[in-house]
Amino acid sequence: MANLTKLDFVALDVSGKNYLSWVLDAELHLASSKLGETIKENTVASEQDCAKAMILLRHHLHESLKSQYLTVKSHFQLWKSLKDRFDHQKTVILPRARYEWIQLRLQDFKTIAEYNSEMFRIVSKLRLCGEDVTDEQMLEKTFSTFHASNLVLQQQYRERGFKTYSELISYMLVAEENNQLLLNNHHPRPTGSKPLPEISAALPEANATSSQKRRGHYHGSPRGHSYGRGRGGRGRGRGRGNGRGNTWINPNILVT
Repeated sequence: MANLTKLDFVALDVSGKNYLSWVLDAELHLASSKLGETIKENTVASEQDCAKAMILLRHHLHESLKSQYLTVKSHFQLWKSLKDRFDHQKTVILPRARYEWIQLRLQDFKTIAEYNSEMFRIVSKLRLCGEDVTDEQMLEKTFSTFHASNLVLQQQYRERGFKTYSELISYMLVAEENNQLLLNNHHPRPTGSKPLPEISAALPEANATSSQKRRGHYHGSPRGHSYGRGRGGRGRGRGRGNGRGNTWINPNILVT
């Protein structure tokens, strides 16, 4: 009994707002069951096939619609009656779909995925209403609605010579993902946020060794010479008379 209540596709709503998609689903399921010829006018079909088609159609109607067409015995008459009643949806949906197509712009969306979803939604409506939308039109729509700040990027995409919209959108999705990864890597620690190491902190051993050498040369010699004497006694040395003319000054000692 569970199989009898299971729907193969969405039932036709009593308002008929999903009529266009319902017709497409019904035609596909009838064709898959080798019943596609039963809904064509002046086509001869067996009673068994006609009964199967009628069961499938009625099974995918809203309960209110089932009761309204309870007296219709012919599957083809049911199909035609629904068409006469709801096919005007094309005249309602088509103008809106055309308007949405004109207003569609890549620059209005935050992500390529959102734009791609809206593109297919609008194109599906147009095609259901009998208007064909080619890959060339979809490519041009995308290229011509780049943001003004991305003119160079738009030219680069054009020069790649994409033949289909799906090829272009796949390339753009990959590029967007790579850009997002770069941004994610940048945000935790933006450029220049890490301080440079101090010289004293980076070279502790060198500073310590230099300081020890200086102290040892003037204070720590084996002979116990005091600062200012150097080699050869006070005031003597190579060119240093009386301690004058000494160009080196220990920054830790205040000279008076």
